[in-house]
Amino acid sequence: MLHKFSFTATKSKPCIRLTIRREWRVLSNEQKLHYISAVQCLHRLPGISHMQGAKTRFDDFVALHVVSTDAVHNVGHFLPWHRRFLNVYETALREECAFTGALPYWNWSQDIASGRPLAESPIFDPVYGFGGNGADILDYAGSLGKLNLTADNGWVPPSGGGGCVTDGPFSEFMLNVGPGQFNTTERCMTRAINDHMQRFLTPAMVADLAPLATFEKFRIELEGLPVTETLRVHDAGHNAVDGDMGDRYSSPGDPLFYLHHAFLDKLWWDWVGINVSSRQEDISGRSTVDPPYVSVTLDFELDMMMLAPPVTIKDIVDTRSGWLCYIYE
Repeated sequence: MLHKFSFTATKSKPCIRLTIRREWRVLSNEQKLHYISAVQCLHRLPGISHMQGAKTRFDDFVALHVVSTDAVHNVGHFLPWHRRFLNVYETALREECAFTGALPYWNWSQDIASGRPLAESPIFDPVYGFGGNGADILDYAGSLGKLNLTADNGWVPPSGGGGCVTDGPFSEFMLNVGPGQFNTTERCMTRAINDHMQRFLTPAMVADLAPLATFEKFRIELEGLPVTETLRVHDAGHNAVDGDMGDRYSSPGDPLFYLHHAFLDKLWWDWVGINVSSRQEDISGRSTVDPPYVSVTLDFELDMMMLAPPVTIKDIVDTRSGWLCYIYE
């Protein structure tokens, strides 16, 4: 049962010092360990949301995504909602876990360009990364919710993994929300790294986003199924890691979710930067997947339920605003 929380109307503070979000592999080892430690801290703190299954502060964010998923995917506010979601998560790391850096991102296209298996990415390093694959499960066919994906969509089952992550800082990371939309099962975090997804995550796939003339074309081409015929960088990125990351609802159970979505946010930021005057306030798309729906505008409210005050899209289209106060490198 969800508990209703109300927030006093607040205005964002002026942005005094911009933080800079950087790609994971350019961080120093000390910075990497500092970020990982903050995530582990969030996982140790008791939850505050009272949302179904949530026991820790980390669970709070998984639970929020679970109950919001059907309302914030394949709609015009997909990117703005996730931008605000990352912002609230990053704020919790700072205010509750003494994190002093900026949320990093993972540019998986650099790994694809290297020509090596995805599992060899520095992001999966057992010490200065997020740990590697899950234990092999015989005939693993994808995480919960994959039954609607087919070879026609470009999805092929991974060649291994599927079980609990076996090394790294999250090998004993227990989750309480998910898998899927309705389960609240205490379980380990899983992965099934899938090199079959590499063809959707190439530098060329990233470059193809920049020339798209409108926000709606950009958002659809980035987000992917079911509007596109095959996977795109958003859903392919999730499925490249798979396990919990491949779960449509409870994917934030893998801390890599936040680095993947930070890169998607950067791609939006890059797209806007090509022509700020015409693109920064270019927002459109349907408000809900099913009719009746209206067109999303800058006044559309982004609901973080009990975790943070609502803001409008207009409040966060400029990442240098007081709500966000960051840029990308």
